[in-house]
Amino acid sequence: MRETTTHKVTFTGNTKDFFGIWIVNVLLSILTLGIYSAWAKVRTNKYLYQHLKIDGRPFDYHATGKQILIGRIIIVLGLVAYTLAANILILNILILIAWLFLLPWLIVRSIRFNARVTSWSGLRFDFVGEAVEAFVVYILYPIVSVFTLYLTYPLVVRSQRRFRIDNFRFGRSNFEFDCSRGAFYKAFLIAGAWILAVALVVYALLPPIQSADDFLGANPSLAWAMFAPLLTYAVIFAAIIPAGFIVQAFLRNAVYNTTKLQGGHSFGSNVQPLKMIWIALSNALLVVVSVGLLLPWARIRMLGYLAAHTQVHVAGNIDDFVGSPQQAQTAVGDAYGDIEGLDIGLPL
Repeated sequence: MRETTTHKVTFTGNTKDFFGIWIVNVLLSILTLGIYSAWAKVRTNKYLYQHLKIDGRPFDYHATGKQILIGRIIIVLGLVAYTLAANILILNILILIAWLFLLPWLIVRSIRFNARVTSWSGLRFDFVGEAVEAFVVYILYPIVSVFTLYLTYPLVVRSQRRFRIDNFRFGRSNFEFDCSRGAFYKAFLIAGAWILAVALVVYALLPPIQSADDFLGANPSLAWAMFAPLLTYAVIFAAIIPAGFIVQAFLRNAVYNTTKLQGGHSFGSNVQPLKMIWIALSNALLVVVSVGLLLPWARIRMLGYLAAHTQVHVAGNIDDFVGSPQQAQTAVGDAYGDIEGLDIGLPL
């Protein structure tokens, strides 16, 4: 059995450099009515990927602005067609049905595109999933979960993660997903408990507020009309958003710690949910207060934290880790000039 060496993931990006890229991207996107945003995404991803490293070896992003623009044009044309057909009921229904079957294909193409334009140490990633399986996990399972009152929703999320990881390749080496169902239920239950706790605190505070004449003033109805939206935003900020990051943190740790790569390699994550919530909420608050100017700083801060809590456990020498998949790769590795896929901006 080969000795396992642990390599920490590092992120070397800094706010000053990234802010320069970001502000130019924003200005040129505005001046070109959004057209430059495709090239802006390439510049952004190249910077972030090239500053994300394992053993000093960076990732890289190989897409072009033209490829991304084509994907966006297709999506915009589809939305325009749907809008024009919105007043024709039969046509509208047919488009919705067609979209249900088209979406899985788009998801697969999008994942494949983003995998194939990503490399580490000169070796590309790939994705071999098919639209039929994507239809099951992204369309059929979510519909079924509605009839279980979403009690099976953690299993839906698990099936989607499994679909993506099991079909990912590094060169020709397979990734293997082995995360338990219990880990997914645990993440969602803890997030639900957080939401419930915040709701109970708010419920306990409402009677004293409602009876406070100094707070409500002479016109209680008007005061509540003004206060209710603020209370809603406060609950979202204190309950819903943190719950999302709780799920993200727990699932990240669970999935990374149980994912394998062919050859005896594995991964690790030890993100702390409360720390991640603090970073996310303080980022959001400071971005709003700064009218968006601190967005680059917030992104660098979060990426730095995630990288610092991620590890790769390599079986044997890291040169063998790169060399073995490289040697097993066929001519497909040289065929990325004509990328099979579309970047459609899906949050997958």
